[in-house]
Amino acid sequence: MQAAHLWLAATTLLTLAVPAAAQSSDPPVQAMKVTVLSTMLVGNAREGVGEWGFAAVLEVDGRRWLIDTGARAETVLRNAEELKVDLSTITDLVITHNHDDHTGGLLVLRREMAKKNPNALSRAHVAKGIFTSRLTRQGREGGGLLPIKAEYEKLGGTFVEYDKPTRLAPGVWMTGPVPRSHPEKNWSVSTQLQTPNGPVEDNVPEDSSIVVQTAQGLVVVSGCGHAGIVNTLEYAQKAVQNTTVHAAIGGFHLFAASDETLAWTASKLKEAKVAYFLGAHCTGIEAVFRIRQALGLTRKAAVVGAVGASFTLGTGIDPKALAQ
Repeated sequence: MQAAHLWLAATTLLTLAVPAAAQSSDPPVQAMKVTVLSTMLVGNAREGVGEWGFAAVLEVDGRRWLIDTGARAETVLRNAEELKVDLSTITDLVITHNHDDHTGGLLVLRREMAKKNPNALSRAHVAKGIFTSRLTRQGREGGGLLPIKAEYEKLGGTFVEYDKPTRLAPGVWMTGPVPRSHPEKNWSVSTQLQTPNGPVEDNVPEDSSIVVQTAQGLVVVSGCGHAGIVNTLEYAQKAVQNTTVHAAIGGFHLFAASDETLAWTASKLKEAKVAYFLGAHCTGIEAVFRIRQALGLTRKAAVVGAVGASFTLGTGIDPKALAQ
């Protein structure tokens, strides 16, 4: 047990070593948009299908990234087609963590988009430690990425690993592993990480998010937020820019949170001055409603994320019909 604690502490110290001076000096981005391609709810009829998973396209000042790839092999591919989102022009993607509801579409997307553009989705940005084996109680590999890593590389894909906050483009950062300053237990204990010192509880230490600097504040895009939404937002402020959080978008694993936990979480989001909240995937419908109430936001500013829903800087959230 002591060895396990030492290993987890070492994992955290990798990110805690980032000095305050590492804060970005980039000017705020001028234009940005996030469009959800995989989540449980579908916003408009005949525009995609829902699944327990997450994926989104991030557009910033003319550059585009795919964040996660959904759960089922063809969900994101088909949803993008129906929503008329061209993925073949995207060269880079981000995998926020190694769970199969975020990695399931990787091979199909790379294979199909490469037919149109050999460089499409050929570079995957990930956090260090993402390829650590995680076994279920039955001894089966529980990570979605490790079993398909070799096949993705065979298809011409490469993985780029980060152990600290890293600038992907002007005003766009990947957090790398997020320190767990607050005891947010935003994960389900179903697997164990296989470390050199033996198996330890899998708290998804590689969980990462994307941070975009805008004139209105930071925009944070998360796949599941297993590191904790508060830990993630505070780390973004510490490591990227010490300012308010304009928007939090994506999955934040609050669907099973207690009333007490939701109240505390909402109080922290209020301190960060979160103005927009698009809670998709594992955030939970009730959690979004509670956060909306606690932050005093309108139904236009705090919304349950749906396939096709989007957030545009300067305009706000387009929830689509069902989630309005």
